Parts: sequence; C-alpha cells; structure tokens
Amino acid sequence: MNDEGAEKRRDLPERTKAFALRIVRMFSALPKGTEAQVLGKQVLRSGTSVGANYREAHRARSKAEFISKIGDCLKELDETSYWLELLVEGEIVPPSKLAPLQDECGQLLAIFTTISKNAKSAPTS
Repeated sequence: MNDEGAEKRRDLPERTKAFALRIVRMFSALPKGTEAQVLGKQVLRSGTSVGANYREAHRARSKAEFISKIGDCLKELDETSYWLELLVEGEIVPPSKLAPLQDECGQLLAIFTTISKNAKSAPTS
C-alpha cells in the first residue's frame, strides 16, 4: 500500500467517528413529527454503527472476519444513504441541509468498497 493509502486508513477511524457525530447532530435537529423521528432513529442507528464496525474490523482475528466487518460497514452506509434519501424525498429536510452528509456518506461508501475489494483480492498471509 502506498503512503497516501496508509494515511487515508489512519484517518478513517476519526472520519467515521466525525460522521457518526454529524448524524447525531442531524437527528437532534429533526422536526419532532412522527415521520421525521421514525426515519431519524433509523439513520441514527445505521449512521453511528459504521465507525463501531470499522473498529471491530481492526480487531478481526482473520482475513475473513475483517472482510465480514468491512461488509457490515458497507451495509450500514448503504442503509444510511437510503434513510437520508427518504428524509429529503419525503420533504422532511431540505436537500441543501443534508447534501454535505449525503456526500460524506457516498465518499465513505467508495472508500469502504475499495477496502473490501482490496482485502478480498489480497493473498492470505
């Protein structure tokens, strides 16, 4: 792995934690209506679990366990993206308010997809 890739990997724990904190703040700012709260709780759960699953991946005891935990990160990011879309398309939150969060979610999806592909193609040690 090149130095840039190693640097990005070191930043990922902080980045996923920052993402979770942004999700928490977004949830706190949601309207108190039923629809907003139901969708908000879903995005709160999935968006905050990405960093926790990434931490678990680094504690993996095998390549298979690492790949599985990275897969969990991808699943939770994809789900988070879905709930964010519903908040916008349901006209609960203006698109401009969630655009930066949706962008970060998309970037994290791309990063974790690359990590997953690289881990799957790497030779077993």
